[in-house]
Amino acid sequence: MAGGDPMSPLETALSDYLQLRRGLGHQLDDAGRQLARFVVYLNEIGAETVTMDAVLGFVFDPGLNPVSITPSRRATAVRGFARYLAGIDAATEIPPAGLVSYRARRRTPHLFSDDDVAAVVRHARASTPFPFRAETLTTLIGLLVVTGMRVGEALRLEVGDIDWDNAVILVRNTKFHKGRDVPVSASTIEALNAYAAHRDRPRQSAPRLFVSLTGTPVIYTNFGTTFRDAVTAAGIGHDPAVRPRIHDLRHSFAVRTLLGWHRSGLDVEALLPRLSTYLGHREPRFTYCYLTATPELFGYAAARLDAAGAVTP
Repeated sequence: MAGGDPMSPLETALSDYLQLRRGLGHQLDDAGRQLARFVVYLNEIGAETVTMDAVLGFVFDPGLNPVSITPSRRATAVRGFARYLAGIDAATEIPPAGLVSYRARRRTPHLFSDDDVAAVVRHARASTPFPFRAETLTTLIGLLVVTGMRVGEALRLEVGDIDWDNAVILVRNTKFHKGRDVPVSASTIEALNAYAAHRDRPRQSAPRLFVSLTGTPVIYTNFGTTFRDAVTAAGIGHDPAVRPRIHDLRHSFAVRTLLGWHRSGLDVEALLPRLSTYLGHREPRFTYCYLTATPELFGYAAARLDAAGAVTP
């Protein structure tokens, strides 16, 4: 609150609600932002509690794109908050489930080939005249490619999270608040060790592995902009319907792993839980969205179906 103004009852209730939900393990980053806007809106219209008129006015704000997912997110966030408020204020009106109908269309990811990755790394390196920044960019991209880690996980890595002797990376503060060990190859450890040697010279006190020229943590948005610029400069993803994103490196890792298992004749169905654990998913079903079908995957799937049919009595 600016200027030390006291919080309104709704602001206090929202603070208590978010603290309670986060204490139960929910991150609520987007919901927290939407609800903060909702409370501001309620204060602006003079509402002392949640009413359907206020909910509709906020969710269907004419300034929003009606075909975007934002109205649906707002409705979901407000419903949860209203259910909490109803235990405090009986006048609270809880919006019904399904107030906004939105069917998410899963975006088709760009699957980065080895040539794509090499081109992105080359252009990222050429984007800066500073050798250390170039090493930071290329090492970070390489780590995402060979581990499928989330970008935020990689950026939060600290030097102490790496077991150099056993080639294992400890990932903390994951999406689901559960750490995991990520085994990597000897070549990956060598690359990280070489980078760490460079970063330690002028930045010995920095705990984060990936740091800027001044020793501060690499900022997600800055890295994202550099990555997109490198992708554009490399001429990758001309199809506007499938614009490559950093997160597509994670999809690419999952598909590459699956194809490798198929080519080696391994039991992919039995191994899929391992991939889920490696990627930090709570259940294998969350991994399926990463296994984008490719012609080669279709071929393996068809072969498995034919084999199953051949042994069916």
